[in-house]
Amino acid sequence: MTGNPSVAARRTALFLLFFIPGLLLSSWVTRTPDVRDLLGASTAEMGLILFGISVGSMLGVLGSGTVVSRFGARPVITAGICAVLISMPVVGLGTWLSQSVVVAIGLFLCGFGVGGSEVAMNIEGADVERITGRVVLPTLHGFYSLGTVIGAAAGSLLTLAGFPVAWHLTLVSVLSVPVAVWSVRTLPYGVGRSSATKTSGPAVRVWRDSRLLLIGAIVLALALAEGSANDWLPLIMVDGHGLAPALSSGVYLAFNIAMATGRFVGGWLLARFTRPVILCGSAVVGGIGLALVIAVDNRVVAGAAALLWGLGAALGFPVALSAAADSGPNPTARVSLVASVGYVAFLVGPPSLGFIGDHYGLRSAMILVLALVVVAAALAPAMGSRRESPEVPAPATKS
Repeated sequence: MTGNPSVAARRTALFLLFFIPGLLLSSWVTRTPDVRDLLGASTAEMGLILFGISVGSMLGVLGSGTVVSRFGARPVITAGICAVLISMPVVGLGTWLSQSVVVAIGLFLCGFGVGGSEVAMNIEGADVERITGRVVLPTLHGFYSLGTVIGAAAGSLLTLAGFPVAWHLTLVSVLSVPVAVWSVRTLPYGVGRSSATKTSGPAVRVWRDSRLLLIGAIVLALALAEGSANDWLPLIMVDGHGLAPALSSGVYLAFNIAMATGRFVGGWLLARFTRPVILCGSAVVGGIGLALVIAVDNRVVAGAAALLWGLGAALGFPVALSAAADSGPNPTARVSLVASVGYVAFLVGPPSLGFIGDHYGLRSAMILVLALVVVAAALAPAMGSRRESPEVPAPATKS
């Protein structure tokens, strides 16, 4: 697209660019019980396979801030969404060939694409906030969750119908291509490049900010709560509560509906409550859901508890990123740091929980996640009392 796109078109493009990774990732997650069986993998081996997406995410997010500062957000988003679109056919191929290494490579590409575009898309969203004078970031993350809802719903139906995994994942990617092409072409050039230059400074200084490190500790716990559900919830319901694969995909769908609901009301909540209150409340609600899934040996209760788990995990990552950006100078470095800490949860979480689950069961493995969420609830009040205002966003301090 040539010329300057309208603000409405840019916002729509960003909504779609958040939607696509959610759609593809949830398509993969709903098929993890089938993939596990087709590969003949143990719980620990599935953890190692999931390690591919974790490593890719970490490498992507660590390098994205520097690349955005030099080239702007659009090229980074374009490269990231291309990697995501390529990843699912590769995963499907690995499943068809029964090759765990190929599946892990596909997940690496997916993680690299999602992680690499994370900071860039938030910078774009902040620029739209500046122009419109309205909070946009929670809604952007809400469209990611909406993508997971639709992907999980379709995945549940295709699992029930016995549709081949490889064809399912490839089809979802192919259908997403024209949407992705329109979206990246709609974004303007240069966003993030000039703002990153203006706020440049030694990135190492952000490590010395105690408030930023506190935010990082909170996002570590809440990102792990979200990531552990994305990685393991269907298998927890199959292995830990005896549900059929199709029903376990339905529980994952319910989790993502709760996530999407929480994020779409995030702007309303941020206009009325402080970030520490929202983060503390999120941790408490998510912790209750986790505790019920772990402790109550009842399928109905566990399925309902997944809704609380999703509501609690909904706002943790976007609100923490917003708080990090507003915590001091050099917001791009601050968001990059906190996003990196969050992705540590995705890096360490899958293999760690997989190894623990292989010995003690996945429900018992979630006790580690619950303990960190409790710590996050205790730490959140120490963040301060900054309130988000939809009328006066701070574009230079959000990314």
